[in-house]
Amino acid sequence: MTEYYEHTPVLLSESVDYLITDPNGIYIDATLGGGGHSKLILEKLGPDGHLFGIDQDPEALRASEERIGDSERFTALEGNFGYLTTLIPAEHHGEISGILFDYGVSTHQIKEPERGFSFQHDGPLDMRMSAMSGVSAYSVVNEYDYKKLRDVIFHYGEERMSRQIAQEIINRRPIETTSELRDAVENVVKGRFSIKSVARVFQGIRIEVNREMEVLKSALEDSLKLLKVGGRIVAISYHSLEDRLVKHFFKSGNFEGRIEKDFYGKPLNPIEPLVKQIITPGEEEIEKNPASRSAKMRIAEKIKEVN
Repeated sequence: MTEYYEHTPVLLSESVDYLITDPNGIYIDATLGGGGHSKLILEKLGPDGHLFGIDQDPEALRASEERIGDSERFTALEGNFGYLTTLIPAEHHGEISGILFDYGVSTHQIKEPERGFSFQHDGPLDMRMSAMSGVSAYSVVNEYDYKKLRDVIFHYGEERMSRQIAQEIINRRPIETTSELRDAVENVVKGRFSIKSVARVFQGIRIEVNREMEVLKSALEDSLKLLKVGGRIVAISYHSLEDRLVKHFFKSGNFEGRIEKDFYGKPLNPIEPLVKQIITPGEEEIEKNPASRSAKMRIAEKIKEVN
């Protein structure tokens, strides 16, 4: 079995403190990973509390169960968090006290070269968070036409040199490995800024491979069906695309950030931010875990039932 690289949970105490309002409530860690957040959640729950932990990576599930141990108050579920209402038993719909999302890629996925997530390790172009995912990074890099590849790099990678990079990739096909993809980007963007462009291109392709934006939207919409009134969502994001969707949804219950009103002008939003400011890691946490530097946490509360 492959060695599992333990993931350091980001904003651990802050996220759990905001998440738990009822120690005997039912909670969901929708991005279980190595179980760091879940372990602390379980420590804070009472004897009648329960936690569902979800991950689509079987290796992460095994690692989390080892870390958490055997507990009747914990249920691990294998699956994609974009299908929350399918994964969580129907009898708990509308009864959930809190849902935690940590959208970061796990340390294990980054450090295992065979997964193809990292440009710092040579490996095959994969980037699938689950073996069940259809398209791989190899397909995106080698089979997408110019326009589609350019749009992935521009919209999901937020890379301004997307046109030139897409053309360079096409000129070099077939590209087999992460190192070859990095070389293609660095041939376009030279100098000290090249590493940021490489990171943005890898981000864009990873988001496309795993349909991350669609999954995020689906999960947030499902959350409103699962939460009880007064239940909370805690979301930790790592780039502006994720954070923008979360911000808009927490404000309005939709992804445009548009607050709809009834005939009398009363807001209809079923959710609202619990705190207005973004919560970010402090200097001490960033020093211990540099990967946390870009993390942004938002918290919202369900204020009325969804129609």
